[in-house]
Amino acid sequence: MLGGILKGLPLVPASDISRLHRALPYWVSLLLVPLVALSAHYGGWALLLPPAGAWWLCTALDAVLGRNTKNPDPETRDSALLWFKLITWIWLPIQLVMIYGTIWYVTHTSHLAGWEKFGVFFGVGVLSGSVGIVYAHELMHQSDRFERWLADFLLATVLYSHFRTEHLLVHHPWVGTRRDAVTARYNEGFHRYFIRVLAAGLASAWRAEAAMLRRRELSALDGANPFWRYWALQGVAALAALIVGGWEGLGLFAFQAIVAIWQLELTNYVEHYGLSRKYLGNGKYEPVRPHHSWNADHKATSWQFINLQRHSDHHYKPARRYPLLQTYPQAQAPQLPSGYAAMGIAAMIPPLWRRVMNPRVRQWRREHYPEIEDWAPYKRGDFPVPEIR
Repeated sequence: MLGGILKGLPLVPASDISRLHRALPYWVSLLLVPLVALSAHYGGWALLLPPAGAWWLCTALDAVLGRNTKNPDPETRDSALLWFKLITWIWLPIQLVMIYGTIWYVTHTSHLAGWEKFGVFFGVGVLSGSVGIVYAHELMHQSDRFERWLADFLLATVLYSHFRTEHLLVHHPWVGTRRDAVTARYNEGFHRYFIRVLAAGLASAWRAEAAMLRRRELSALDGANPFWRYWALQGVAALAALIVGGWEGLGLFAFQAIVAIWQLELTNYVEHYGLSRKYLGNGKYEPVRPHHSWNADHKATSWQFINLQRHSDHHYKPARRYPLLQTYPQAQAPQLPSGYAAMGIAAMIPPLWRRVMNPRVRQWRREHYPEIEDWAPYKRGDFPVPEIR
């Protein structure tokens, strides 16, 4: 089936994927770390460097470099992907040094005003969100315990550990339905969406884990519940900030976590805005297909977000590693007009976002579901929400 969907797109042979030069563009995140150091050292104008590097530079490079419509061989052996995997493995120590080293520096220097310190940690949060959480997302989808632990540690540094549960047990099974809080609704502005997701996510994740334990005839408070691990890791992360920088350091740590979470949910908002799976009756929805996620393959942003923009394929094949994700033409998956960095900026301005995206959602509905004449039940959530068992 996948072969038919991707027919006509160029394919990168498996023998070429393992070469180091193909992986190096995805290491671009390392170039962003010195920008945090410069912002902490100079303050003032330098505070713009981390967000400029993460957002505006990517957007500008996308305009110059264009799109990458080539698809790798999805049957490539995992052993051929070492250089791609390595950047996600080494990011944890880099992020720890970036966060705690910057906490120590700004709390032991006198050249930064209070607002400049928060400006520095805004930049830290941009990186721990647009890089760290993106890498954690890649790692949590793998079966390797080492990689899943790396994901847990990364999420603990932004106080969002439950994201692993919510993403794997709720978002992926229920994407495109009202059961999934992360699927942004048609005409819903980002700011309202952000508050709704923050209010719903933690409780949703807890219910999902409790349901899994219940099927094993265990209490939700059993030691097997990963929430105990989540809380312990987050406690250690917060305590480390307190030890390194005192109460000021703890406050700055919490601030960068908020910025990182905002970055994550901004991306989540873009990925599925307005897209719905068809309701089949009896509490069931159609299977997830590539057209249930927005697709993008702009080069520079794909490098920074390690192909997360090929989100249509990620939801179709969730265990597929990022270097093997496929891109799709318009006929098979709806296309974003720009990369994630530019679309995230647009999402912060709801009138602009609706002007750009609402016509595309309506076109998507006509192309994929011409038989559905009334979308109001999907908007209202009139369909029964299956109970988590």
